[in-house]
Amino acid sequence: MTKPTVIDLFAGVGGLSLGFELAGFDVKIANEFDPSIAEAYTRNRPDTKMVVADIRDLNIEETFSEYVGKTTAVIGGPPCQGFSQKGQRKSINDPRNFLFLKYYDVVKFVKPKYFVFENVPNLLTTENGYFKNEIVELFSGLGYAVNCGVLCAADYGVPQDRHRTCIIGKLDADEPVKLPAPNGRRATIWDAISDLAYLESGEGEEVSRYRLEPQSDYQRMLRQGSRELCNHIATAHSKVTLERLRMIPPECGKEMLPSEHLTKSIYSGTWCRMKKDGIARTITTRYDTPSSGEFTHPYLDRAITTREAARIQSFPDAYHFYGPKSSQMKQVGNAVPPLLGKAIAEQIMRDLES
Repeated sequence: MTKPTVIDLFAGVGGLSLGFELAGFDVKIANEFDPSIAEAYTRNRPDTKMVVADIRDLNIEETFSEYVGKTTAVIGGPPCQGFSQKGQRKSINDPRNFLFLKYYDVVKFVKPKYFVFENVPNLLTTENGYFKNEIVELFSGLGYAVNCGVLCAADYGVPQDRHRTCIIGKLDADEPVKLPAPNGRRATIWDAISDLAYLESGEGEEVSRYRLEPQSDYQRMLRQGSRELCNHIATAHSKVTLERLRMIPPECGKEMLPSEHLTKSIYSGTWCRMKKDGIARTITTRYDTPSSGEFTHPYLDRAITTREAARIQSFPDAYHFYGPKSSQMKQVGNAVPPLLGKAIAEQIMRDLES
């Protein structure tokens, strides 16, 4: 049986692609402009054609002509800097939204049965919903019935309080596709990383053996198909950072630090330990830095590793991250959690089969 097909734009390392694959889709082609991140995508997903280019430089007709009439869904999350302006009534045609307009151009040309557009949660409320209304109007003009809302990854088994706008369109339909309902699966930080809780600051290797057996169903799920542990290297923190971390007991944060150790920060959760029986705040591209958010291990005096961050994002251990540490942090921190992507994809699959 032929699988329904997907085009992934602004693909990153492939979290959304993986989610759709887990739901039974075949991702035929992806586009990512960062060469290091695109390489990581390709090394994990060699069967998907990767176009490494700035989408602004692509000839859309040449790149996607073979997929016209053969594509089930176009998916992706273009950055939309122009959506956050205050005090001015901006248009969807604002030059800073050119990346969104390229996404729209691909949908317009390929005319897939469905599209999935994911973005920051405040997209729906910025300018009193002005941008949301413009987006809906644009795609409605192409013949799509559109549904939109904000999804929380924790409602789909991801141990993370990560909220994303999700807009789903269905071509030539009287009713739009419903957003996925919470599936009742819940996981905690400790469910995700307890079997990795042994490295101290500066320890670890790019490839190593598992030291402990899986401690939870979540770990068993993510360890399937993986014989070795990759990307589990602890940041080598400075003496001052280690001194501060040793002052912070489990479940606590910067309130335990004396005034001379407090640092100014724009980030919430700075110098806070993760709570093992809770869920993480949003994983960002700075998860290796205790002063950049609630990224300190529940017990150990260090920030979480790339593998621990990937676990909290719901990436399986067989999915590896490549390149310099700065690139790996972008790969993980900017990704759509695969289990969230899977929930969205399953909703579309159910609609296809109904």
